This record gives sequence, structure tokens and C-alpha cells, in this order.
Amino acid sequence: MGKSLLDNLLTQKRSPEHRTEIAISPRVSCGGNRLMLVAGPCSVESEEQMQECAEVLSKAPVQALRGGVFKPRTSPYSFQGLGEEGLQILSESGKQHGMPVIAEVMSAKQLEEAHDSLDVLQIGSRNMQNFELLKEVSQAKKPVLLKRGLAATIEEFLMAAEYIMAGGNQDVILCERGIRGFDSMTRNVLDLGAVAVLKQMTHLPVIVDPSHAAGRHELIADLARAAVACGADGVMIECHPQPRKSISDARQALSLEEMTELVKSLAAVAAAIGREVSVVSEQPIVAK
Repeated sequence: MGKSLLDNLLTQKRSPEHRTEIAISPRVSCGGNRLMLVAGPCSVESEEQMQECAEVLSKAPVQALRGGVFKPRTSPYSFQGLGEEGLQILSESGKQHGMPVIAEVMSAKQLEEAHDSLDVLQIGSRNMQNFELLKEVSQAKKPVLLKRGLAATIEEFLMAAEYIMAGGNQDVILCERGIRGFDSMTRNVLDLGAVAVLKQMTHLPVIVDPSHAAGRHELIADLARAAVACGADGVMIECHPQPRKSISDARQALSLEEMTELVKSLAAVAAAIGREVSVVSEQPIVAK
């Protein structure tokens, strides 16, 4: 029986240079010196929307394209996503613009439907402790982006990752997306302290989702820059061709122009701490 992530804490302290770089596609990775920037709309709404997003974001440069196709909504009457149609739109948009694609799956059935279309399988905050789903993705031959639960401790977060890794899938990317607080001025409380702790405690890549943490588009750029400054390996940000017309989470979506400007400022922050922003690697990624 191998040691858990928590058991390896002292080992990581003695060997802080040990970091896992996860190949997302032949030329995009997460966890290396290059930051991985992920962007796209909360929900896939149409082919035109996704094509416009992919065309602009690929030039920004953003490395990976996100889009919700199966949507976990608080109200059963809210838009639940386009499902398989959305998967096809997302996948084709990514392929046409050379971008790997990321979307959330919420069940074994959705995992089966989405497996061949997605480059990264996302487990959302509501399912962080859906242990049967974690076991299912542990058998998938795809990287998994695991989001921290709404009120999960860091230990609980790591144990969720351990479910995936213990099942045989070592390609886990941790995502801090804010935890529930008492102040309504932001949607959640972005825990950047957790990013620093996770980088010390584990060898896994850690990215930050400031969109769901803030819930307000005017706060996202500052939080994204802070995330990079404190050591995050990348950010995941919601953007839309016409943000205020977004079917879901319109309040937190950046415009494509705002996202392009944000990438420029993230490149400056990355350079200040010895890292870089680049659309793709010049050479195929070799997993460490």
C-alpha cells in the first residue's frame, strides 16, 4: 500500500523541487514553468459562441478551452446544459483552434458519454466527495481537474484527490475555487493561503478559479494576478463573447477583450516570479 499525499508531507519538505507536470495534450501541460491558462464560457450555448471564444482565446494566448455541457444548477428549473450536443461543439471548437478542452462530468453515465470528447475531466465542487464518481474517474485514462468543495478542509480536499490516485489515475490537477463564507460582497472566499499550503504539501499542480470565488467580473483580474503571484500553476476563468447575455453566471463572465488584456498582465506577473505564459510548448510534453 503506497503512502498517501498527507503521509508524504515530510518527504515533500525534504525535496521541494519535486513537482509533477501533467500532459494535457501533446503540447500543453500543467505544473511546469509555463502557466496553464484555461478560459471559456460557463455554458456551451451554440457553435457560433464557442468558435468565437476559441478563435480569440487561442490568440490571447490561452492554452485550454473550458465550457459547461452538463450543468449542476441549484435550481432544477435553470439551464442544465446542452449535453452531448454541447460536447460535440466544445470538442470541435477546441480541435479547430488547437486547444485541449475541459468540462465537468457529474455521473458515470456522463463520464462514458464525455470520455472521448474531453482532454481533461472536471470534478466540480459539489462532487468533490462523491466517492463513487471519484472511483470512476480513477479508471479513466485522462487527467482530472478536481475542484475544492464549498466547505472542504484542505485535508478533505487531498483525500478526495487520493481516491483518484489510489484507483490508478495519477494525473490530478487541484483547483482552489473559493470556500463558503459569511460576507455576501463576494460569492465565495478565495483561499490563496490554501494554494501555498497545497504547493508545500503535495507535488500536484494547483490552479485557481477566481470566477467562482468572486462571482463579480470586476474582481477577477486582481484575484487572478494574486493567484499567480502566490504560486498557482494556472488559472481557470469564465469569459463570453457577450457576457451580459450569458445564459448562466453572467455576472462573473469577462468579455473576450477583457480576457485578452488579463493574459498580458498575467504574463508580467509570471515573469516577475520566474515563470512564463506561452500558448504551447515548442516541443512535445514529456510527462515527469
